[in-house]
Amino acid sequence: MNPIHAAVLGTVQGLTEVLPISSSGHLILIPKFLKWPESGLTFDVALHLGTFIALALYFWRDILELFGSFLASLKEGANTPAKRLPYYILAATIPAAIVGKTLEGPIEEMFRKSPATIAALLIGFGVLLAFADTTGAKRWRVDRMTLKYAIIIGLAQCLALLPGVSRSGITITAALLLGFNREASARFSFLISLPIVAGAAILKVGHLVKAGIPAGEAAPLAIGIATSAVFGYLSVAFLLKLVQRDSLYPFFWYRLLAGCGALTLIFLGY
Repeated sequence: MNPIHAAVLGTVQGLTEVLPISSSGHLILIPKFLKWPESGLTFDVALHLGTFIALALYFWRDILELFGSFLASLKEGANTPAKRLPYYILAATIPAAIVGKTLEGPIEEMFRKSPATIAALLIGFGVLLAFADTTGAKRWRVDRMTLKYAIIIGLAQCLALLPGVSRSGITITAALLLGFNREASARFSFLISLPIVAGAAILKVGHLVKAGIPAGEAAPLAIGIATSAVFGYLSVAFLLKLVQRDSLYPFFWYRLLAGCGALTLIFLGY
């Protein structure tokens, strides 16, 4: 992993992990078409850690409020929407954590050999996002979240293991179909991603500590963390502002063009 590759892929991770366009799909397809070598454990750590830093920095107030609400619920009971929200986030996180722990490796390995399937998923789930944005009632805010809805969104998040689906894309889609407005859908999507991204970062860092940083990998590691964190933070801010005033159709069009472009390159033999 050279510094230029690290900067490009860190930027791609920061943008695509947050925006509903699939980070795993991009991180498989871009190196393939550019004939770059696959990134190893060291760079996986950089990408996950950078994304977690971005989310933690942007949502630090929400994190403190959630922690305070959780402590208050232990003393007073979960008798308000704010005090119930930490439990809903946990409920939405558990399915993806279990499925991810058992299937992430085999699924990613399988799809690395099938870029056409990744391209098709980019298009298909882009269409589903557009459908949800068009037909969803968009009448509820986060304070209308229930345990049932949280579990449904959490189950939908399991589909994000498929490269090309997008974690934020599928959870926003599910929330929109359940009747939540765009801002609530995006915010809840980011909040439930925090434990998943944090857990992935901790596991990857643990593996790296055991294996050690290979010679010459320290600089790409730092570049990957920095670019992923910076562009991840900017992407969160951009998306939450966008959903307050505009539709999610730009992401549908991007996914359609990216998927069709990838299929064209595959057809041409790249």
